[in-house]
Amino acid sequence: MRIILASSSPRRKKLLAQMGLQFEVIPSECKENFLPEQSPAEIATKLALDKAKNVSARIQEPALVIGADTIVVRENKILGKPKDKDEAYSMLCQLQGQVHQVITGLAVIDTQSGRCLTGYERTQVELAPLTPQEIKWYISTGEPMDKAGAYAIQGFGGILIKRISGCYYNVVGLPIHRLWVMLKQMGIQLNARV
Repeated sequence: MRIILASSSPRRKKLLAQMGLQFEVIPSECKENFLPEQSPAEIATKLALDKAKNVSARIQEPALVIGADTIVVRENKILGKPKDKDEAYSMLCQLQGQVHQVITGLAVIDTQSGRCLTGYERTQVELAPLTPQEIKWYISTGEPMDKAGAYAIQGFGGILIKRISGCYYNVVGLPIHRLWVMLKQMGIQLNARV
């Protein structure tokens, strides 16, 4: 069956390819809307579902559409992608020396049957204490600018991470084990490359 990733994230594309799946990318065109009274896990899951629904509505052929949305949460406050270097600095100041959560919502829609599965993964992340100079250096790499929470664990930002509890791939942007379980529930099996 055709598999479509409803995301243009290079990190999600790489992780999905790492699973050995053949897929297409059709980025979602929906706006990220949520109700402030929703829990962070509900928000991430809703946004993932909105993305998958947006792409599902635009295709004609049977397919499985995968939507994902990753958010960073500190003290119930959602930290999205920084708009500029000042916001990246502010986010990293809030996160340094502290524990926060990374939550990725997932949605898989079978466009033929209309069946839909949703779920989420939560990982605890602790950033090391950082000096203002260290934060400014990291921002100067340019890496924080398109990442929720203003850091990338898989890049230079990995040196800022003191420890994690949970799924590493979730922090990158796609919890591949949770997605694998969902895909199996939809009848997709991973084939070993020989």
